[in-house]
Amino acid sequence: MNASRSRLGYVLKRYPRYSETFVVTEILAHERAGADVEIFALRPPSDTHFQDVIGRVRAPVTYLFSPDEGLKAAHFWSAVERAAKVIPDVWQRLDGCRGAVTRDVYQALLLARYIRERDIGHLHAHFATSATTVARLAAHVSGVPFTFTAHAKDIFHDDVQPDDLRQKLNSAAAVVTVSDFNVEHLHRTYAGATSGVRRIYNGLELPQFPFTPPDVREPLIVGVGRLVEKKGFADLIDACDLLVRGGHRFLCQIVGGGELAGDLAERVSRLGLSACVQLVGPKPQRDVADLVGRAAVMAAPCIVGADGNRDGLPTVLLEAMALGTPCVSTDVTGIPEVLRDGRTGLLVPQHAPEALAAALARLLQDGQLRTRLAREARALIEAEFDTDRNATRLRELMHSAHPASEPMPAMVET
Repeated sequence: MNASRSRLGYVLKRYPRYSETFVVTEILAHERAGADVEIFALRPPSDTHFQDVIGRVRAPVTYLFSPDEGLKAAHFWSAVERAAKVIPDVWQRLDGCRGAVTRDVYQALLLARYIRERDIGHLHAHFATSATTVARLAAHVSGVPFTFTAHAKDIFHDDVQPDDLRQKLNSAAAVVTVSDFNVEHLHRTYAGATSGVRRIYNGLELPQFPFTPPDVREPLIVGVGRLVEKKGFADLIDACDLLVRGGHRFLCQIVGGGELAGDLAERVSRLGLSACVQLVGPKPQRDVADLVGRAAVMAAPCIVGADGNRDGLPTVLLEAMALGTPCVSTDVTGIPEVLRDGRTGLLVPQHAPEALAAALARLLQDGQLRTRLAREARALIEAEFDTDRNATRLRELMHSAHPASEPMPAMVET
């Protein structure tokens, strides 16, 4: 972006989030490239612990909360009047917000005012839900372009409202999504509204994930992720039961917390697997990387949930592949784009504990196979998932949304 549009506003539902390290990684890449970033969050953090990487972000954070006592008419009209001081035609622009939820318009007014006051030239939202709703409205009120990144739940879940998503696709200067599978889904489902959709993979800070050959590893299976249906950890536990019955010796550690923690613990106990399957709870990213780097295999038995929810392309797979830990996963959404069966990992059908157990057994037993898969996996990660390279692609996409002749919206002195 040129000098008059050098400031970039990131719009997120909550910040920080324990599990959304890919957003932080992207922001850090922008900052390393010299971009001036500011973060806007619609809600307060809901997590009780945060990854250390958050401390490296220099971008200031502004929270667009509605008043604690509830949004009242006085708050809304006050937001309009304050926005009018820097956006003289705000009353006319509000006509384009007809039908929107009042809270969303209120937060958009706050954001639009900050955009003008702080000379922010572009908005980018993550997830095609509330953050993009507010970014779209704020872009309309302020006159700056916006883009957004669509991931998985925000385009696949049963509660996605097709008309709303189509409007966002049509309104955005460009749309990013994280896999070719997602691109094809959007083209197929929202034909006529997807000319601006581009695939840019989530990236990794590769120096943070040094490669170690896995030819000699302890018989450790690691699964990492929230304990929710789409992660498929029930299938992993069942696969471990089959491994035990087959005489294999191993330890399986599942890292993460979530709503299914009790159900999964009961499953482990019922199958008599407490000696070899452990639910170890959430861990900091550095501890997870250390654990994954020691494992013989990373298991990511992802599934499509009953409500349509699914993973787009799990970051933990990318991290394991970068570290040199061979992976077993399923043929869900964009996973086959990175886990190429027999080349960069092993792929099995979803909901297939028998196939999962067989793949895990192969990697537990065959050090040469582990090393061959790991080296090809690392090469793919270096070629396609370097965060600095991918963040540059994202900035180039943003830049293309700003014609050189397009003036910045006029400011009005307060």
